[in-house]
Amino acid sequence: MHMNKNALSDQKCEPCQSGTGLLTQAEANELMKLIHEDWSLSDEGQQITRSLKFKNFGKTMFFINAVAHMADQQGHHPDVCFGYNYARITYTTHEADGLTRNDFICARQVDDLLKLS
Repeated sequence: MHMNKNALSDQKCEPCQSGTGLLTQAEANELMKLIHEDWSLSDEGQQITRSLKFKNFGKTMFFINAVAHMADQQGHHPDVCFGYNYARITYTTHEADGLTRNDFICARQVDDLLKLS
């Protein structure tokens, strides 16, 4: 699996089925290299999370709404926690009970959204 960051940005999420598409720890570690360094891989390798700070609530909500729109387009939705000037985005594929390529595709698209804001 040798790709550059832009190749991940151009990909679309695939429909998931229970227990399929799970990444190995080695595959997840390789894909971590293709997303922003602020993403963290959980110790058990089940999810990736990125915490963000914003100038104010309006900027936070603009970002959250952009993530929601992107998630609907991809058919792959993160867990989101946010407040006045922060947001935390967590990806895991519930149907697969762990990480799939879809989680990294969407993480990369979150990275790309941040470049636009």
